[in-house]
Amino acid sequence: MDPKIQILIVDDDELIINFISEFLKGEGYRCILAQSAKEARKVLKQNLVELMLCDVNMPDESGIDLIRHVFSGYPEIAVIMITGIDDPKIAHTAINLGAYGYLLKPFKCSELLINIHNALHRRKLEIQDRLHCAELEKLISERTADLNAANAQLQKTMEGIIQAMSETIEKKDPYTAGHQCRVAEIAQHIAVRMGIDDRHIEGIRFSSMIHDLGKIVIPGEILCKPGELSAAEFEIIKTHPQAGYDILKKIKFPWPVAEIILQHHERLDGSGYPRGLIEEEILLETKILTVADVVETMFLPPAIQTFFRYQGRLK
Repeated sequence: MDPKIQILIVDDDELIINFISEFLKGEGYRCILAQSAKEARKVLKQNLVELMLCDVNMPDESGIDLIRHVFSGYPEIAVIMITGIDDPKIAHTAINLGAYGYLLKPFKCSELLINIHNALHRRKLEIQDRLHCAELEKLISERTADLNAANAQLQKTMEGIIQAMSETIEKKDPYTAGHQCRVAEIAQHIAVRMGIDDRHIEGIRFSSMIHDLGKIVIPGEILCKPGELSAAEFEIIKTHPQAGYDILKKIKFPWPVAEIILQHHERLDGSGYPRGLIEEEILLETKILTVADVVETMFLPPAIQTFFRYQGRLK
């Protein structure tokens, strides 16, 4: 028996608490006695108690109210009710509140020992369980913080890669310097006004920043030609959405970036390219990007607008 186990015995009958105390001391327990709930509260404030044996009927406060106080302020204390009241409703109330047992007087000493042993064993398991749960919550919190930090770094890296791609395209096509970033900004504003969630807005912004990625495969003399393109040259220009898709399709973005870019020259009436998609066949993200692309171009200087008309972007 662990001699450190301390039991609080609460009963207004002095003979009962003295008898129980002497018996339990003989079994190796330390006991503190209280003849009222008020005395018990004082004991609880001043002593470390592992188990409380509590009567139901007491003069100042019922045992039921006392165990409510115990379970709210001292959740690690095990409680066994010891009473002469054979009332299933009271027993049910006590057990529902958290009592580990409901022992009727007169009781056998062996019954009391078995109840105490079981209550202390259950208390030990519950304390261990709470500690394990606390450790698990701490571990989860730490892992979540690590994951959030890793995700933030990954997000930063992805944004850096997207930005690098955007700048690469602009070096290839100097006529459109800053165009993709402006389109991304416009598309983001459109998406916000439409009430689209932040997650999808982020995908729209990223896609917009590199929507002309496929132009890096277009020969410079065609891409930067100042005059009107021939039919053959325009067919080459029209390959850039597919080229952008082919470059990006194997990258596992959180959004359908490759497909958005593939569709960004599709039109609702089916007159676009490369697949002639119509209306609902076109992604919502692509529709927003397409509108932003056209709007941004409309506010460019007339000379650049003329260039885009030659490129087939404006009609």
